[in-house]
Amino acid sequence: MKIVLLSIVLVLAGCAAKQPVSSLKTDIVHSDTMEIIRSAAESAPSGVQGDFILEIKAAGNQGPFIYLNSELDYRDQRAVTIAIHPRVTPLFIQRYSVPPQEYFVGKTIAVAGEAKRIRINFISQGKPTGKYYYQTHIRVTDISQIKVVGEYTLQNAHADHYELKAFSRQEF
Repeated sequence: MKIVLLSIVLVLAGCAAKQPVSSLKTDIVHSDTMEIIRSAAESAPSGVQGDFILEIKAAGNQGPFIYLNSELDYRDQRAVTIAIHPRVTPLFIQRYSVPPQEYFVGKTIAVAGEAKRIRINFISQGKPTGKYYYQTHIRVTDISQIKVVGEYTLQNAHADHYELKAFSRQEF
């Protein structure tokens, strides 16, 4: 009886170890925005470094700065904002033929950077009112910090093609 039980356990363990990678769960796991916000608040005035996956629901700009938001209302306490530096915008337009606020809305992105709590002052007639609230921003200062999750660009296709050609030569 012990041998039969041991045999079954070993067979099942062997099957589990040999499970093909393609059958593993590959769903995109979004970052928990409330956890990002909490961590940024706890580490203020510093921020929290990380790689974050967020769905972009809205966008806007203030002057030359572009903001991508994880909520429809950027003032929502659950919102995480991606703040894109103006010097990066021309690179986005060159790559995607549209500004970031048009390209990224409705898409899931991966963004690498520091999530940091930022104080936003209310202004009335050009003067601070003394009232404020906080937002959590991830600043993008380099185009390589942000990409659409699962995006397969022409650049990737060319890279794959060259890898295949190099691999083929090594085989022969």
